[in-house]
Parts: sequence; structure tokens; C-alpha cells
Amino acid sequence: MTSTDCLAANEWICGEYVRTRKEELLDATAQHVGIALSAVLIGLLVAFPLALAARRWGQGPVLGLTTVLYTVPSLAMFALLLPVFGVSAAVVVTGLVLYSLTVLVRNILAGLDAVPRDVREAAQGMGYGRRQLLLGVELPLILPALLAGVRITTVSAISLTTVGAIVGYGGLGNLIYSGMESFFKAEVLTASAICVLLAVVSDVLLLGLQRVLTPWVRHRAGAESAR
Repeated sequence: MTSTDCLAANEWICGEYVRTRKEELLDATAQHVGIALSAVLIGLLVAFPLALAARRWGQGPVLGLTTVLYTVPSLAMFALLLPVFGVSAAVVVTGLVLYSLTVLVRNILAGLDAVPRDVREAAQGMGYGRRQLLLGVELPLILPALLAGVRITTVSAISLTTVGAIVGYGGLGNLIYSGMESFFKAEVLTASAICVLLAVVSDVLLLGLQRVLTPWVRHRAGAESAR
């Protein structure tokens, strides 16, 4: 069977589909990456001050709110945001940001709680103010927990972006949904495979970044295993 025949036969794996729809696949992938990346970055900008506020005034209300937001089904979340943002990519990005807060806030708080008290006291004894203590001492020490949260959030955002197809801004999800409606096998499988590949590649890249930025974690693990 030739590559052209695979389109006529509606095969799951079809090189001709990839060749003839390359621009469409690239555009969908670019939209997918843009939405997911925007959500993760905005989520970080929102989660960090929320975590600091929770540490200072009590974790209960903040963690409770983020947990409730995480339990809202994605379809319902996007529907609730439609009256505010209209049919736009902002609906999907905002929904993903709200979902990301549960993981990011918890991981930031866990990292802050794990900073040894004697380290804080030593820094304060050296004249560090609250901001210097946060940026110069605590932030580097919470990087492992923070980056672990970013990894989870990124993979989750890439997955949930596909649901944005209900408002026309789902990136590869648009192709998956249209392919399922017309039972276009090659479109469904190709878009799904790219989505999975994006999740795997992003996780590997972030894991590499985590290892580069936190070399002391590997050294400490190696020292403990050598005992």
C-alpha cells in the first residue's frame, strides 16, 4: 500500500497525512506549547506570592482554595470562565493557571518548611533582612521542590490543553477532536502522539534543568548511598 493509499484507506499510521498537513500540525503544536508554557509561567508568578502569604498568615485558607479549584472538572472550569474572557485562549490559560496552583503552592511551601532553622538563624545573625533571606538563602534551597512542582505542572498543562478544543483553543486537541468527529484515524493518532512526545520531552528537559541548577542534591544522594 502506498502512502497515498493510506489516506484513502483511512489508516492509523499514514506518512502522507504528515506530509500534506505539516503546516497544520506545526501551527497546532505551536499553539499547544504557547498555551501550556504561558499557563506554567503565569502560575509560577501567582503561586509564589500566594505561598509566601500562606506561610505568613496561615496555610489553611490558601491550600483549601487551591484544592477546591483543582477539583472542578476542566469542562466546567472553562465554561465558568467563558463569561469573563469570552471565546479566547485566555479561557484555557486561566483555567490551567488555576489548576497549577495546587501543586506549585504546596511544593513551594514544602520547600520553605524544609529550610533548616539554623540556616535561617545564621543568615539573620549576619544581618540578612527578610528579602535578602528569601532571595539569597531560602530560594536556592527550595529549588528542588519548586522544580519538581514545575515538572508536574508542565506535564499536566500539556495534557489539559487538549480540552481547550471545546472553545477552539486546544492546540493539538483541536485536531484530536475534529479527527474523532470524522473518525480520521491518522489525524487522531498523529496529534495524540505529538502531544505525548511534548509531555515526555518537556519532562526530560526540566529534569535536566533541575539537575544543572541543584547539583548539591546529586552530591548529597551520592554521599548517602556511599555510606
